[in-house]
Amino acid sequence: MSSKVQLKQEEIIAGLVESRRELLEAASALSINEWDEIFLGVWSIKDLLAHLIGWDFTNLEAAKEIFKDQLPTVFSYYDHDWQTYNAGLVARYRRDDFNELLAALEESHQKLLDFLQALPAEEFNRDRGLRSGRYKVTIAWLLQFEIYDEQRHCKQIRRFGEKKAAHRRGNCQTLS
Repeated sequence: MSSKVQLKQEEIIAGLVESRRELLEAASALSINEWDEIFLGVWSIKDLLAHLIGWDFTNLEAAKEIFKDQLPTVFSYYDHDWQTYNAGLVARYRRDDFNELLAALEESHQKLLDFLQALPAEEFNRDRGLRSGRYKVTIAWLLQFEIYDEQRHCKQIRRFGEKKAAHRRGNCQTLS
């Protein structure tokens, strides 16, 4: 195995860990009450985290399917921006209890990471002839989408937090 292949695996796993850490850091900057406020379409922070739990399990299953030279079955559920699939994930994995939700999120992410760390590095970008439209479906490709999605959601959470902070500052100014 080449060191370049090993570095790619390590880079992707590190990206998954870092993007999740940054997202949780952004969410942690909000008050517990703000975790229940709708801020992203129909989602609250709790809904968003349930969505991530669902995608951890989805990507775990998809990576296993790719490893077996199978196109991930999740692709058959695609509709506009995965709306129907995501709604199902949120309904299935959402927890009202803050601690239960965070524990479930940690567990789902760890299961995905454990599987990925056990895979031989050369399997991450191996071309198995799987295609989705014009895209070559590899484990690396799949996980890069997860990293991108979590980075995007992190920015959305930060913008929400900035708006809430600006609103609080505005309220304080009108009260003084």
